[in-house]
Amino acid sequence: MEEKILKALQEKGAMRPGDIAAAAGVEKAEADKAIKKLVKEGKVYSPKRCFYDIQK
Repeated sequence: MEEKILKALQEKGAMRPGDIAAAAGVEKAEADKAIKKLVKEGKVYSPKRCFYDIQK
């Protein structure tokens, strides 16, 4: 799950959680959980409100 989300962010850049879920081909609720986990791990961050991108 996390790998799909990271790949989608690498390909398309900063996106909203719903867009990330669609790009990764997963349910939005599942994507939300995975995004929160990735933020805690420091792999993803929020450059502006309601958007997420890969930590560079």
